[in-house]
Amino acid sequence: MDERLKKQLEFSLEIDKEKNVLRRTHITGGGRYENDAEHAWHMAIMAYLLKEYSNEEVNIAKVMLMCLIHDIVEIDAGDTYAYDAEGLKTQKEREDRAKARIFSLLPEDQKTEMTALFDEFEEYKTAESRFAHAMDNIQPLILNNYNGGDDWKEHEVSADAVYKRQNKTRLGSEKLFEIADLIIKENIKKGKLSEE
Repeated sequence: MDERLKKQLEFSLEIDKEKNVLRRTHITGGGRYENDAEHAWHMAIMAYLLKEYSNEEVNIAKVMLMCLIHDIVEIDAGDTYAYDAEGLKTQKEREDRAKARIFSLLPEDQKTEMTALFDEFEEYKTAESRFAHAMDNIQPLILNNYNGGDDWKEHEVSADAVYKRQNKTRLGSEKLFEIADLIIKENIKKGKLSEE
């Protein structure tokens, strides 16, 4: 086997480990937490389906690839819960180390490409990154809402914390932010999100 193909297959096996990284959001109907790979797949499909609601014209294939790779680093770094103030302090450092190791498994040109795509997602500077982030924010929100807001209640998440995250959704899609706003307000009324 040539070296390039060997590296590509090694990377392909390595990213299978993403299926073992559990998040703090239950799949529809409860039962169990979703894993990072399921989250990424769900986001990518949603991006394609909801592309008409992007604030700007986007290259949807690029958005979908961002969605698919954005949490690969959590194989090493672990999932950082969106509302974990302490974990968020070290997230970038942990993820940068993971990014260097995991993408280094690829041939140099693909390592450069994937690293640049990951960095673009993290920087929020392009239409594609803003829309991909909208998917990253809205996907767990609709799951939490479908499951009755119990994940927010369990982790004692405040409405302010959810709004802080969903305000970034607005950068990618005003329309999806409107939906997020309605969902947050409903869950405040139900007592699933505190107003503290």
